[in-house]
Amino acid sequence: MSASIIPDIPSRKQVIEQSRRSGKLVAAVFPIHYPRELLRAFNIQPIEVWGPPKVDVRSGATHLQPYICSVVKSGLSFLLQGGLSDVDVILVPHCCDSLQGLGSILLDFIKPKQPVLAFYLPRRRGDSDVEFLAKEIESLYNRLGEITGFKPAKDDLLDATFEEEKADETVLLLYDKRRKLSLGSYEFYRLIRLREYMPVEDFIKLVKKVLSATDERRENKSIPLLVSGVLPEPMEVLREIDKTGAYVAGDDFACCRRRVYGKGVSDDPFIRMAERIVLGPPDPMKGSSLEERISFLEGLIMESGAKGVVLYNVKFCEPEHFYYPLIRGWLRRKGINCVQIEVDINDPLPQQVVTRITALVETIKGAQEANGYFG
Repeated sequence: MSASIIPDIPSRKQVIEQSRRSGKLVAAVFPIHYPRELLRAFNIQPIEVWGPPKVDVRSGATHLQPYICSVVKSGLSFLLQGGLSDVDVILVPHCCDSLQGLGSILLDFIKPKQPVLAFYLPRRRGDSDVEFLAKEIESLYNRLGEITGFKPAKDDLLDATFEEEKADETVLLLYDKRRKLSLGSYEFYRLIRLREYMPVEDFIKLVKKVLSATDERRENKSIPLLVSGVLPEPMEVLREIDKTGAYVAGDDFACCRRRVYGKGVSDDPFIRMAERIVLGPPDPMKGSSLEERISFLEGLIMESGAKGVVLYNVKFCEPEHFYYPLIRGWLRRKGINCVQIEVDINDPLPQQVVTRITALVETIKGAQEANGYFG
C-alpha cells in the first residue's frame, strides 16, 4: 500500500507552483498554532516552515543567540538564503520566546520584502482566552484585507472553518485505523504532515484513498510506541523505530496530533476559529497545565496501546523541556518505560539516538517475555 501512496505526495515547492497556477497567494507560516481556515478564506495557501532541516544555519546564527532552537534558526537561515522568495506573506505565531524573537527580528531589523504578520496566542487558560484569541484572529483578518484588497464574508469564513473541521476529523480517522493500515511509521507521518502545506480538499481526498485500503483483519504484531515532542526530525528516526521491531502507534507531536482541533460551537467565525485552537489538545506553547498534558497523554497511551514512550524533543525547546521531569516521573509511577532524547534537526540522526530507542524496545520485549514465562 505504501508504494502506491508515495507518488501522490507532492513537495512544498510543487504545492506552491500549483497554488500560483490556480491564482492563489502563498503564505509562509512558522510554527505552531494559527487559523488555517482564515488564510484559505482569503484564497491564500499556507505553507508551514518547520525548519526546514539540514539547512546551513550560519546566516541565521549571526542574528540569534546560540541557545535558540534549531527550528527557528533553520527557518531564519532558509529565509535569508532566499528559500521564501516565492511567498507573498510571512506569518509568525508567537508561540514561544524563540518565535517571538524571530517575529521581532523580521518586523524591526531584517525586514523581508513580504509583509510580516505576528499572531499572538493566550499563554494561559482563563475566562477570556477565547475572546482574546478571537480578537487576534479578527485583527489578522483586517490586516490580510489590507494586503489582498478584499475581505471574505462571514459565510465564507464559516465554510472554510467547516472544511478544516472536516480535515481534522479525517486525521482522527487515520489515527483510529493506524494498526489496520499497512504503512510504516515513516510513510504514515509523511501523510499526516501533509496538513502542513497541502490544500485541504486534496488532503481529504488522499486520506480517503488511504483509508479505503484499511484491512480490519490486519494485526500489527510490532511493539506500539507513543512519541511526544515538537516534530519527528530527522524523519529517518521513524524508519529506525520500525527496524527495532516497534512502530509509532500514536504521537503527541506539536506538528501533528496537538493540532488536530475539534469543532467549534459558535456561529461567529472568529470565535469559532478561536474555540478550535484554545479548546484543542493541550500544548506547552498554549500554557496548558501539567495535569492537562498528563491526562491527554494517558488517553493517547490507552488509545494506541503504547507499551513505551519516547520523549523526542528539539534541542533548546524550553517550553517542552519544562514538562519532561514531571512527565517522566508520572510514567515511572504508571510502570511505563520511557526514554528522553534531544536532537538538532540540522544534524544527521545520531547513532546514540538509535541505540537508546533500541534499548527501550529491548527492555519492553524482555518484560513481555518475562510476563509470558511467569504468567
